[in-house]
Amino acid sequence: MDFPLLQQFYAVSDEQIRFYQTNRFVKLKGVLDAPCLDFFEKTISAEVARLNNQRAELEQRDTYGKAFLQIFNLWREHEAVEKLVLSKRLAQIAADLMGVKQVRIYHDQALFKEPGGGITPWHADQYYWPIDTDKTVTAWIPLQETPLEMGPLEFAAQSHRIVEGRDLMISDESEEKIRHNLRINHFEHVVEPFEAGEVSFHSGWVFHRAGANRSDKMRAVMTIIYMDAEARLKKPENKNQEVDWHTWCPGARVGEIIDTPLNPVVA
Repeated sequence: MDFPLLQQFYAVSDEQIRFYQTNRFVKLKGVLDAPCLDFFEKTISAEVARLNNQRAELEQRDTYGKAFLQIFNLWREHEAVEKLVLSKRLAQIAADLMGVKQVRIYHDQALFKEPGGGITPWHADQYYWPIDTDKTVTAWIPLQETPLEMGPLEFAAQSHRIVEGRDLMISDESEEKIRHNLRINHFEHVVEPFEAGEVSFHSGWVFHRAGANRSDKMRAVMTIIYMDAEARLKKPENKNQEVDWHTWCPGARVGEIIDTPLNPVVA
């Protein structure tokens, strides 16, 4: 099924770009329309159900396991999902916000929070990424309207400016230590519902979290991580970055542009 909208230009205003550059996140309305959302919610949900290997009951899992069902690189699994992940519309927004000529894919990730699923603790994504630039951005794409009770993404505005907490993986420790540091340093905590078709973009070093899903419905979210097309692989600084290198950038060399078949340029 084709969706011409995915190839159409989205006008990001100068004000929205300034907001992103200042706060390192922005929410944009009307990025996707109802037909897109309906189709991709059904398609991606089916793929998550097919590929999910989480068998433990919620109460038997740790905090990370309770946060979401997590499936990677669906663009390599399903032709229709590839059209979303490699869409010019989303990539163009990412490039405009970061102020770069082109972006390439790092990887995609479905994040489905089950009914009764727990919090996603405070963290910064780029802890996991062996990328030598801060010009990275994640499109967080709810596949349905997402009220507060479903656990939408929350942001600490301008928190990319601090380094304390960047060395923490997603955990109970990151939730406690980062929350405490953000509070005592008076960073604005932004938590809002998402309208249908609204998409947020956040940088790799901005701290963010998500609440528990207190509804009786699955919170279906697709994410796409973009980086500057000129981004280079850096020497991994932790074991997670080492794993990411060989999983999402196989064959890339330290100090060279991350140009592999898994990291195509899309805008």
